Amino acid sequence: MKPGQLAAYIFLAVAWGLSFTLVLRVVESFGWVGAVSLRCLIASGTLYLVAKASGRPLDFSAGWRAFSIVGATTVTGQLIGLSYATPQIGTAMAAIFVASIPLFSMLIGQLWGLEKISAQSMIGICCGIVGIVVLVGFPAVPVTQAFVLGSFACMIGCLCAAFGSNYASRFLKGTGSWEITIGSFFAGGVLTLPLLAVVPVPALPSLVDVGYLIALAIIMSALTYITYFRLVATIGATKTISVEFVVTVIAVFIGAFVLDEPLSAAQFIGAAIIIIGCALVLGVLPARRRAPVVPDL
Repeated sequence: MKPGQLAAYIFLAVAWGLSFTLVLRVVESFGWVGAVSLRCLIASGTLYLVAKASGRPLDFSAGWRAFSIVGATTVTGQLIGLSYATPQIGTAMAAIFVASIPLFSMLIGQLWGLEKISAQSMIGICCGIVGIVVLVGFPAVPVTQAFVLGSFACMIGCLCAAFGSNYASRFLKGTGSWEITIGSFFAGGVLTLPLLAVVPVPALPSLVDVGYLIALAIIMSALTYITYFRLVATIGATKTISVEFVVTVIAVFIGAFVLDEPLSAAQFIGAAIIIIGCALVLGVLPARRRAPVVPDL
């Protein structure tokens, strides 16, 4: 990667890795619905205003349906899953689940004819499934109803993220990163806004909490997704999505060693199995080269 691309890659890893800690604070202050809806609307609104102020042309001719589907899955589905799950299962566990997104993405891509599953990828998918079973089956905390629901919500969020990414790759291929980010986040915010009537903001947030929400929306949503889609266009989807490995490492480190979240030895093993599986699926691990055949003379 070129220096600029490497800097963008590192920015994604650090921003998304640190975002889990902000999610905990924002969910506590705004509720898990408010954290998602307000985050989406602030992110899309900020990008739209910046684009208009800078004279950047925007083309939303792809239609509201495509943006709504990406917004309902990659944005709303994923963020609601993480926002609900992180307080229930912890930052480290949620981050490990996120590392499974490439596995689901490969399976969905295969069903849609966008990807071909090689023998190496199939082994990686099997490793990922085993790792998830180990991760959920041997927790360091009691298996309560909240833990089970949180794990389920996080898994559904990861599936939504994988589906939305494949949908965008298939139906929004010619659409710019600014348009995809603005359109999908706006759709996600509008779709989740009515849920505030069911899960309202628990209390009047402080100015500090509002600041955390703005940082989560602008720095860790708007800027990161613009950077992500730009990297996909320059270095490819496979290399870009491998950033989830680094995100997981950073978030697990923060959760386990800074926030003192409990993780069992089996869960660390499960996390390692998931990461190895993702590496096999994405082709990050180099394939074994066969020795050249020397013809007999």
